[in-house]
Amino acid sequence: MPPARIYLDHNASAPLRPEAIAAREEAGGAGNASSVHWAGRRKRNALDTARERVAGLLGARPSEIVFTSGGSESNALALWGAFLGRREPGRVRVLVSAIEHPSVLQTAAQLARAGAQVELLPVGADGRLDLDRARGALGPDVALAALMLANNETGAVQPVAEFAREVRAHGAIFHCDAVQAAGRIDARPAALGADLLAISGHKLGAGTGAGVLFVRDGVPIAPIAAGHQEGGRRAGTEDVPSCAAFAAAFAAAEAERSIAAPRLAALRDRLEAGLRAVPDATFAASEPRLPNTVNACFRGAAGEALLIALDLEGIAASSGAACASGTLEPSHVLLAMGVPPEVARGSLRFSLGPGNTEAEVDAVLALLPDIVRAAREADAVE
Repeated sequence: MPPARIYLDHNASAPLRPEAIAAREEAGGAGNASSVHWAGRRKRNALDTARERVAGLLGARPSEIVFTSGGSESNALALWGAFLGRREPGRVRVLVSAIEHPSVLQTAAQLARAGAQVELLPVGADGRLDLDRARGALGPDVALAALMLANNETGAVQPVAEFAREVRAHGAIFHCDAVQAAGRIDARPAALGADLLAISGHKLGAGTGAGVLFVRDGVPIAPIAAGHQEGGRRAGTEDVPSCAAFAAAFAAAEAERSIAAPRLAALRDRLEAGLRAVPDATFAASEPRLPNTVNACFRGAAGEALLIALDLEGIAASSGAACASGTLEPSHVLLAMGVPPEVARGSLRFSLGPGNTEAEVDAVLALLPDIVRAAREADAVE
């Protein structure tokens, strides 16, 4: 009999919520939201309703909500759009933290090739931005700065509001990647001081196909591809069913957040306490952090080997960012925190969600010591 399946990789992608499935079905069928006939008007109404719903959840205006294909596109549009849309003489520097998602770091690298002066901001051993050094990097030549709200690998919640205040005081635009945070902690742009803010639907249980970029009214954004959709900020026919699913999933996550967060935090702490019994385990943890994320490193064991062994037992986890799965390189996040490469290569990320239980956590803890021991023995032989 195959092992029972346990899904502990919600930071990679969350299971579909029934609310999202229903919303996607209701918004389906023929029609283009830009068409004037009855089918187009039906699509336009569904799109407008989704936009208004998301705006309400973020404390924003509907005009400030741009639907995209997901978090990576939202981040790319934020960085490229803000840098190109402003083009103020003398503002040529772009600041991003060293622990950003690859969609931010790789877009920043593109900006550097296009002439921007990109600087990576360091973090401390706790995985949080070094605010003093970040303040020291600000100046009148900074066009844009980006800092994620919560790290996708460690769960560390960043001092976004404090940094955003400093960035905007210097006249620069501030972008926040809230992909992992939305639906788990407060991600309202006004509370954070964000000019731009990215969210992804599939992290919320909406399925793939839709993301959101909040663009504060008055912030200039140049489209990556020109077109009339989304107020001229994002070209292409809108995927209305995915947008409707996004709004429904986000609403469901926000409605349950006050109850779900402490329950997940208790499960997270139970898991982490059990993992501490594994010899030579270290943790990339800090407070504040997301209520659902545990990142543990097992020196002497390869992360890929651990994942394969867990998968054979029906347990889904991650060795870091899901988009980096398959690479043998240590996590750039852990390296930025000062974790030695030989330790970082043995990292595992467990990320919990609404459906997880104490029994599942205990099942993982019963198996993991033997899995780590076997991986270490195999690594020693190699």
